[in-house]
Amino acid sequence: MLAASLATSNPSAEAMHPCFNAQAKGSYGRIHLPVASSCNIRCGYCDRRHDCVNESRPGVTSRLMTPAQAVLYALESLDRFPFITVAGIAGPGDPFADPETTLETFSLLRERCPSLIGCVSTNGMNLLEHVDRLIATGVGFVTVTVNAVDQAVGALVYDHVRWEGDLLTGEHGAKVLLDRQLAAIAALTKQGITVKVNTVVIPGLNDHHVDEIARTVAALGADRMNLIGLIPVKGTRLGTLRAPDPIFLARLRVAAGRHLKQMSHCARCRSDAVGLLGGCRTA
Repeated sequence: MLAASLATSNPSAEAMHPCFNAQAKGSYGRIHLPVASSCNIRCGYCDRRHDCVNESRPGVTSRLMTPAQAVLYALESLDRFPFITVAGIAGPGDPFADPETTLETFSLLRERCPSLIGCVSTNGMNLLEHVDRLIATGVGFVTVTVNAVDQAVGALVYDHVRWEGDLLTGEHGAKVLLDRQLAAIAALTKQGITVKVNTVVIPGLNDHHVDEIARTVAALGADRMNLIGLIPVKGTRLGTLRAPDPIFLARLRVAAGRHLKQMSHCARCRSDAVGLLGGCRTA
């Protein structure tokens, strides 16, 4: 079995992480544990449905789990799918809107499933204060979704953010979110954690801005970037926009790739996905 210390930016761990290593996607799997029930920001493209078995996109899950349930589910899944090497928390809300639940889950995983590589995906709003505790649980891979590094652009993407009991909107809210995202990324990379930045490409809103996002996060030590095309969801504020076409996304990746490595094999997984990328099963 792999030691829990694999979590800390170990090259062998990265070789077995299918999201951070394209060569691993056909051999190694991941499990997403849907313990994050709430969110601290509102994106214009997001609809966090908790029971939508026919949809495969981030934010969707068939059920929510407690930390104890999640660990039992991970153990059962390892019996069925022994090729799983990564346990991640990626929703359906944000893992640090309720940080204690997330940290408890990873602590239990380290005790019961030390072979699993810990991974978390977050908007970064409430991450900074929990970096040290997160690392202590053995998590070595973090994804932060950064859709803008300019508050004017961010104001077009985000409806609001929650910070210290207040609901912040417009450029002010976008600026608070951005400052906290960048500070968290810098804190993580300083401690040797591998950071991937996800950016949802929204035609007409931030597609012109991707190169600047890549340049900014690369300067902070981010390891790679994942450009995710907007999935228009009916009923959301941005649900009537078109999705960017693959050729356009490929061009953006080439441009952003001048600054940092690009991920191009993302399966846009559900919050309860399990198995190999592209062959998702659900809880």
